[in-house]
Amino acid sequence: MGFPMVGKVADRLLDLRGLLEDLVSQGYINRQDANRLIGTPRTAEQAQMHPLSYIASCELENRKRPGKVLDDGTLTQWLADSSSHGLYHIDPLKVNVAAVTEVMSFQFAKRHQILCVEATKDMLLVATAQPYTSGWEEQLEHTSGRTVQRVVASPADIQRYCVEFYSLASSISGASGLKGSSGAGNFEQLLELGKLKDPDADDQHIVNIVDWLLQHAFDQRASDIHIEPRREMARIRFRIDGVLHPIHELPDQVNAAVTSRLKILGRMNVAEKRKPQDGRIKTKRPDGSEVELRLSTLPTAFGEKLVMRIFDPEVLARSYSDLGLGGDDLARWHTMLGRPNGIVLVTGPTGSGKTTTLYTGLKQLATSEVNVSTIEDPIEMVEESFNQTQVHHAIGLDFAAGIRTLMRQDPDIIMVGEIRDLETAQMAVQAALTGHLVISTLHTNDAPTAVTRLLDLGLPHYLLKSTVLGVMAQRLVRTLCPACKRKDKVSEEDWQALVRPWKAPLPDVVYRPEGCLECRNTGYRGRQGIYEILPFSESIQGLVTPDCDLQQLRRQGMREGMNSLRLSGAKKVAAGITTVAEVLRVAPPPDIAF
Repeated sequence: MGFPMVGKVADRLLDLRGLLEDLVSQGYINRQDANRLIGTPRTAEQAQMHPLSYIASCELENRKRPGKVLDDGTLTQWLADSSSHGLYHIDPLKVNVAAVTEVMSFQFAKRHQILCVEATKDMLLVATAQPYTSGWEEQLEHTSGRTVQRVVASPADIQRYCVEFYSLASSISGASGLKGSSGAGNFEQLLELGKLKDPDADDQHIVNIVDWLLQHAFDQRASDIHIEPRREMARIRFRIDGVLHPIHELPDQVNAAVTSRLKILGRMNVAEKRKPQDGRIKTKRPDGSEVELRLSTLPTAFGEKLVMRIFDPEVLARSYSDLGLGGDDLARWHTMLGRPNGIVLVTGPTGSGKTTTLYTGLKQLATSEVNVSTIEDPIEMVEESFNQTQVHHAIGLDFAAGIRTLMRQDPDIIMVGEIRDLETAQMAVQAALTGHLVISTLHTNDAPTAVTRLLDLGLPHYLLKSTVLGVMAQRLVRTLCPACKRKDKVSEEDWQALVRPWKAPLPDVVYRPEGCLECRNTGYRGRQGIYEILPFSESIQGLVTPDCDLQQLRRQGMREGMNSLRLSGAKKVAAGITTVAEVLRVAPPPDIAF
């Protein structure tokens, strides 16, 4: 790891008075603040805290950086420097829980306020919150037969992950003899998360593993959880900002029990392992906020693969600026949604943010004066201001039947989850012709291709011309971490790949990802949309024919102000929001020249 080795030191536990004196002498805090903390009685909870964590909780002003407070990160860095140890940030995504929990017991780690964070054949990297104690080091080297290397980490992180890692390891060990689990649930089964117990507690092993899995995914801002069976182990991966990260491996029998519990909670048939199934769970975070998950199983060579998509309710509260939609594109979008009747389409591949865009638009349209009804497969986020219906193929309730029924429910706005076939397209057209605003999605690469897609389904061109108001294609690009992005320059060749066939000037400054603790050294944090909006003007409608020329349609759209996905991304590159490489990764080339 490259951290400096430090010789044995005399055992000395950190205490509040000593730490405050050192911080005063080194100019981090003033004497008055130190005396106030020493003289203020602490609660029982505060008395149990590590003294460094207690100081951080008091939010004292950092005199070396006026206007800033002495937070946990600053104090941990100071402790590492003062003790001549390396600083280590514990990233739970990169810790092999099974390996690090085998080298010492939970009681030993808790007693000495240490946690093994990396274990190799010859070396143990151990994070400590007490850098001036070393009695444990010789004992650990003797029992493990490996060299111990010490680093300093946040006391709060050590305490938290010590409980989480050992609780998970204990639950997996205890569940290794199980073949399944049982329980009951309903459509919105609530799970009380964040109640992990010490490993010695009499916990329900599978419940504890599922609890950890979901809570860990929420903490890491994951959008999807993948549980993938292999020959002897099951691999767990999280999708974070569009990229999959390996998280953990479960023994085969434990994975079977975990999958069974999740299927029960999602109201799926636990006994049926040969057919794909869909389900839903509603969970509750420790802070009380609710999050919905959509479950999907798929039989594979080594068992059932389970994918859970996480829908954060905060998505419904996002503004268009949060989504990255603004300027002329936002004005075009508002114009399309402001029409009393017609069809508005949002296109893009799976995971491109179409649902979020639809819900954001519907949320603003759903006033007390209008009736907003949806037909979805499945309902991805429950919103009280909509009347939401879920497709149920077993009883013949598909998209087309749903639209047909909704038209008798006095709707003003109808949202159709996806137009997949001719019957659904025909019913959407009928709804638009009878005075309703219909909003739906298609799977196409860009906005103009939506026209040929509908024609390929069999929709007559004259109905398309008279009902479609416009099409918006979109993708999601990762946004640069604001804490660590650095100025950079972009080559003329890369820039032209983004902006052609336009002649947009090369920006003086762009930014590149650097990597820090905030973004887990990826350089990116969060995502925003890039958009291509094609309103159906009279000239565009005139080009919609049975043998529609896609190139001509795209060219006319550009003449009327349509930005390609890459040009939309180029504007975000110039604004310092994302990078050229990220836009080129997700956006297809416009494939057109004037």
